[in-house]
Amino acid sequence: MQSIYERIEHLIAERGMTKKAFCKQLKISTGNLGDWKRGKSIPSTNKLIEIASFFDVSLDWLMIGRLSKEAIVREKREDYFFNVLRQLDCQESELSAVEQSFISEYIEFTRYRKFKESKEGDGYRYQPEQDDDKEPERDEK
Repeated sequence: MQSIYERIEHLIAERGMTKKAFCKQLKISTGNLGDWKRGKSIPSTNKLIEIASFFDVSLDWLMIGRLSKEAIVREKREDYFFNVLRQLDCQESELSAVEQSFISEYIEFTRYRKFKESKEGDGYRYQPEQDDDKEPERDEK
């Protein structure tokens, strides 16, 4: 089982910071950080809240290594909005035809914009409403 210190150390490394820079930014003495590492003490509640906020992680994860229900829901929700069929099937009874059309157009626009950003200049031609399994067609220039 990982300790609070090990999770903090992981976050510091993931952000590409030095421990010294982390301590300076959050006004933590290097001695306190060393005590956390050796298990002599743990961060105060206020400091844990600051650290969680700084790294944008939940207190649940920082303290016990478990994702909060909110984080799990947020992860699942991200896929939901990028699949137009599921969106409209799930919400069909609640949305008017105009609202459904708007959402479809917006999602199509978002897909097009993402396509343009990711494929700019490498010979792919955008095709709307394409199956996810198919590869985009190449321009024959």
